[in-house]
Amino acid sequence: MPRKKSQIAAATMVKFFKGAGAERVADAACARLAEALNSIAADLAKESWRFAQHAKRKTVKAEDVEIAVKMRK
Repeated sequence: MPRKKSQIAAATMVKFFKGAGAERVADAACARLAEALNSIAADLAKESWRFAQHAKRKTVKAEDVEIAVKMRK
């Protein structure tokens, strides 16, 4: 099964690792982090959309995202 290309740039992944204190980062580590973050973001987007629909809105608001984030914890 072909893998989807990440929607998050590899340079952004490097910044996350560097911000966490890493000196060097393998390309494979960047790719894996991007996969994980894309999955989390997709799940949060779906949940946020469900909350907006439940409120009978077509617009996803920040409050919908906040609720979705809280529900993940």
